[in-house]
Amino acid sequence: MKLFSCDACGQTLYFHNVACTACGHALGFVPEKLDLMAFETGGTGEWHPVAANNNTYRPCANYRIHNACNWMVPVSDKEDFCLSCRLNRMIPDLSGARNKGLWQRIQTEKNRLIYSLLRLRLPLLSKLESPDQGLAFDVLGDPNPRFSEDSSIITGHSMGIITLDIAEADDAVREKVRQEMAEPYRTLLGHLRHESGHYYWDRLVRNEKWLTGFRECFGDERLDYDDALRLHYASGPPANWPEAYVSSYATSHPWEDWAESWAHYLHMVDTLETAWQFGLRLAPETQHGEELTASAAFDPYTCAEFQVLADCWLPLTVALNSLSRSIGQADLYPFVLTPAIMTKLQLVHDIIMSLSDSQLSEEVSTI
Repeated sequence: MKLFSCDACGQTLYFHNVACTACGHALGFVPEKLDLMAFETGGTGEWHPVAANNNTYRPCANYRIHNACNWMVPVSDKEDFCLSCRLNRMIPDLSGARNKGLWQRIQTEKNRLIYSLLRLRLPLLSKLESPDQGLAFDVLGDPNPRFSEDSSIITGHSMGIITLDIAEADDAVREKVRQEMAEPYRTLLGHLRHESGHYYWDRLVRNEKWLTGFRECFGDERLDYDDALRLHYASGPPANWPEAYVSSYATSHPWEDWAESWAHYLHMVDTLETAWQFGLRLAPETQHGEELTASAAFDPYTCAEFQVLADCWLPLTVALNSLSRSIGQADLYPFVLTPAIMTKLQLVHDIIMSLSDSQLSEEVSTI
């Protein structure tokens, strides 16, 4: 995630800030500029950027009503909601403080996901814009969360609709489920990234030139999905699963392997961007630590060579885990990326980068 600076005073800002703590200016994220901007608010409802900009904006309706979003909408736009909140199809009952607090947390993490999708220049349409190819989010309340990709179950994806149980935003509930399912890693953002992987498989791989390569790398998705999940939950993953899969759940079906790999790729580029923005460099003070040397002096979201990402990612994860252990916590990054897993991440990268290249070619051809 990028670091931002206040247009009025230069103070360092973070993605979800709503006001500058140094000068007090109101802040809002402008998705078409991918920038957190400072505004003069006035009393008319129109917000004027402090920096030179001919546009005027208004806060997303969820910003004004529920304090659940800091994204902006151009005044010329007839929509009340920002680009991210237009993807909300259903939201939970917000009359109670608990539900509202959990939903605000989900909104925060969803905005981070949408930021990544925009940075990668992935196609992003709402269901209102495109009922067939659009994306939508249903956030539903259920005190006893259930998990499946079947749309009849709370958490999952079906036909462009990502459904999420609001209980996943409750740290205690999510940790309980993580332990029950023997998972080393379970986060709200991880869920959103995983489910977006299913959506983009439909958009980018199904019936596209990448389908053959997908089957060679991940397996044949025509394997009966329900039977595969039943077998997975009844028998568990194969004993040697860490050799080729980023998680045990990825072994259940090629679709799940793809979604887990997709989510992991988003983890990589966003974390590497954060390291880049903080100027993080790794040069361990050890006699034989040359292989851990890395410098993330580039934009990971636009890096064409996957090997460059990998060369920076692996040393960074070693450092993250060492820092976490130093304060008595478990590994922040409980994964081991084998060559087989890296090949899958490479394919995810290649598909995304090829789409960006084709979009750039189309833009150039129209100039």
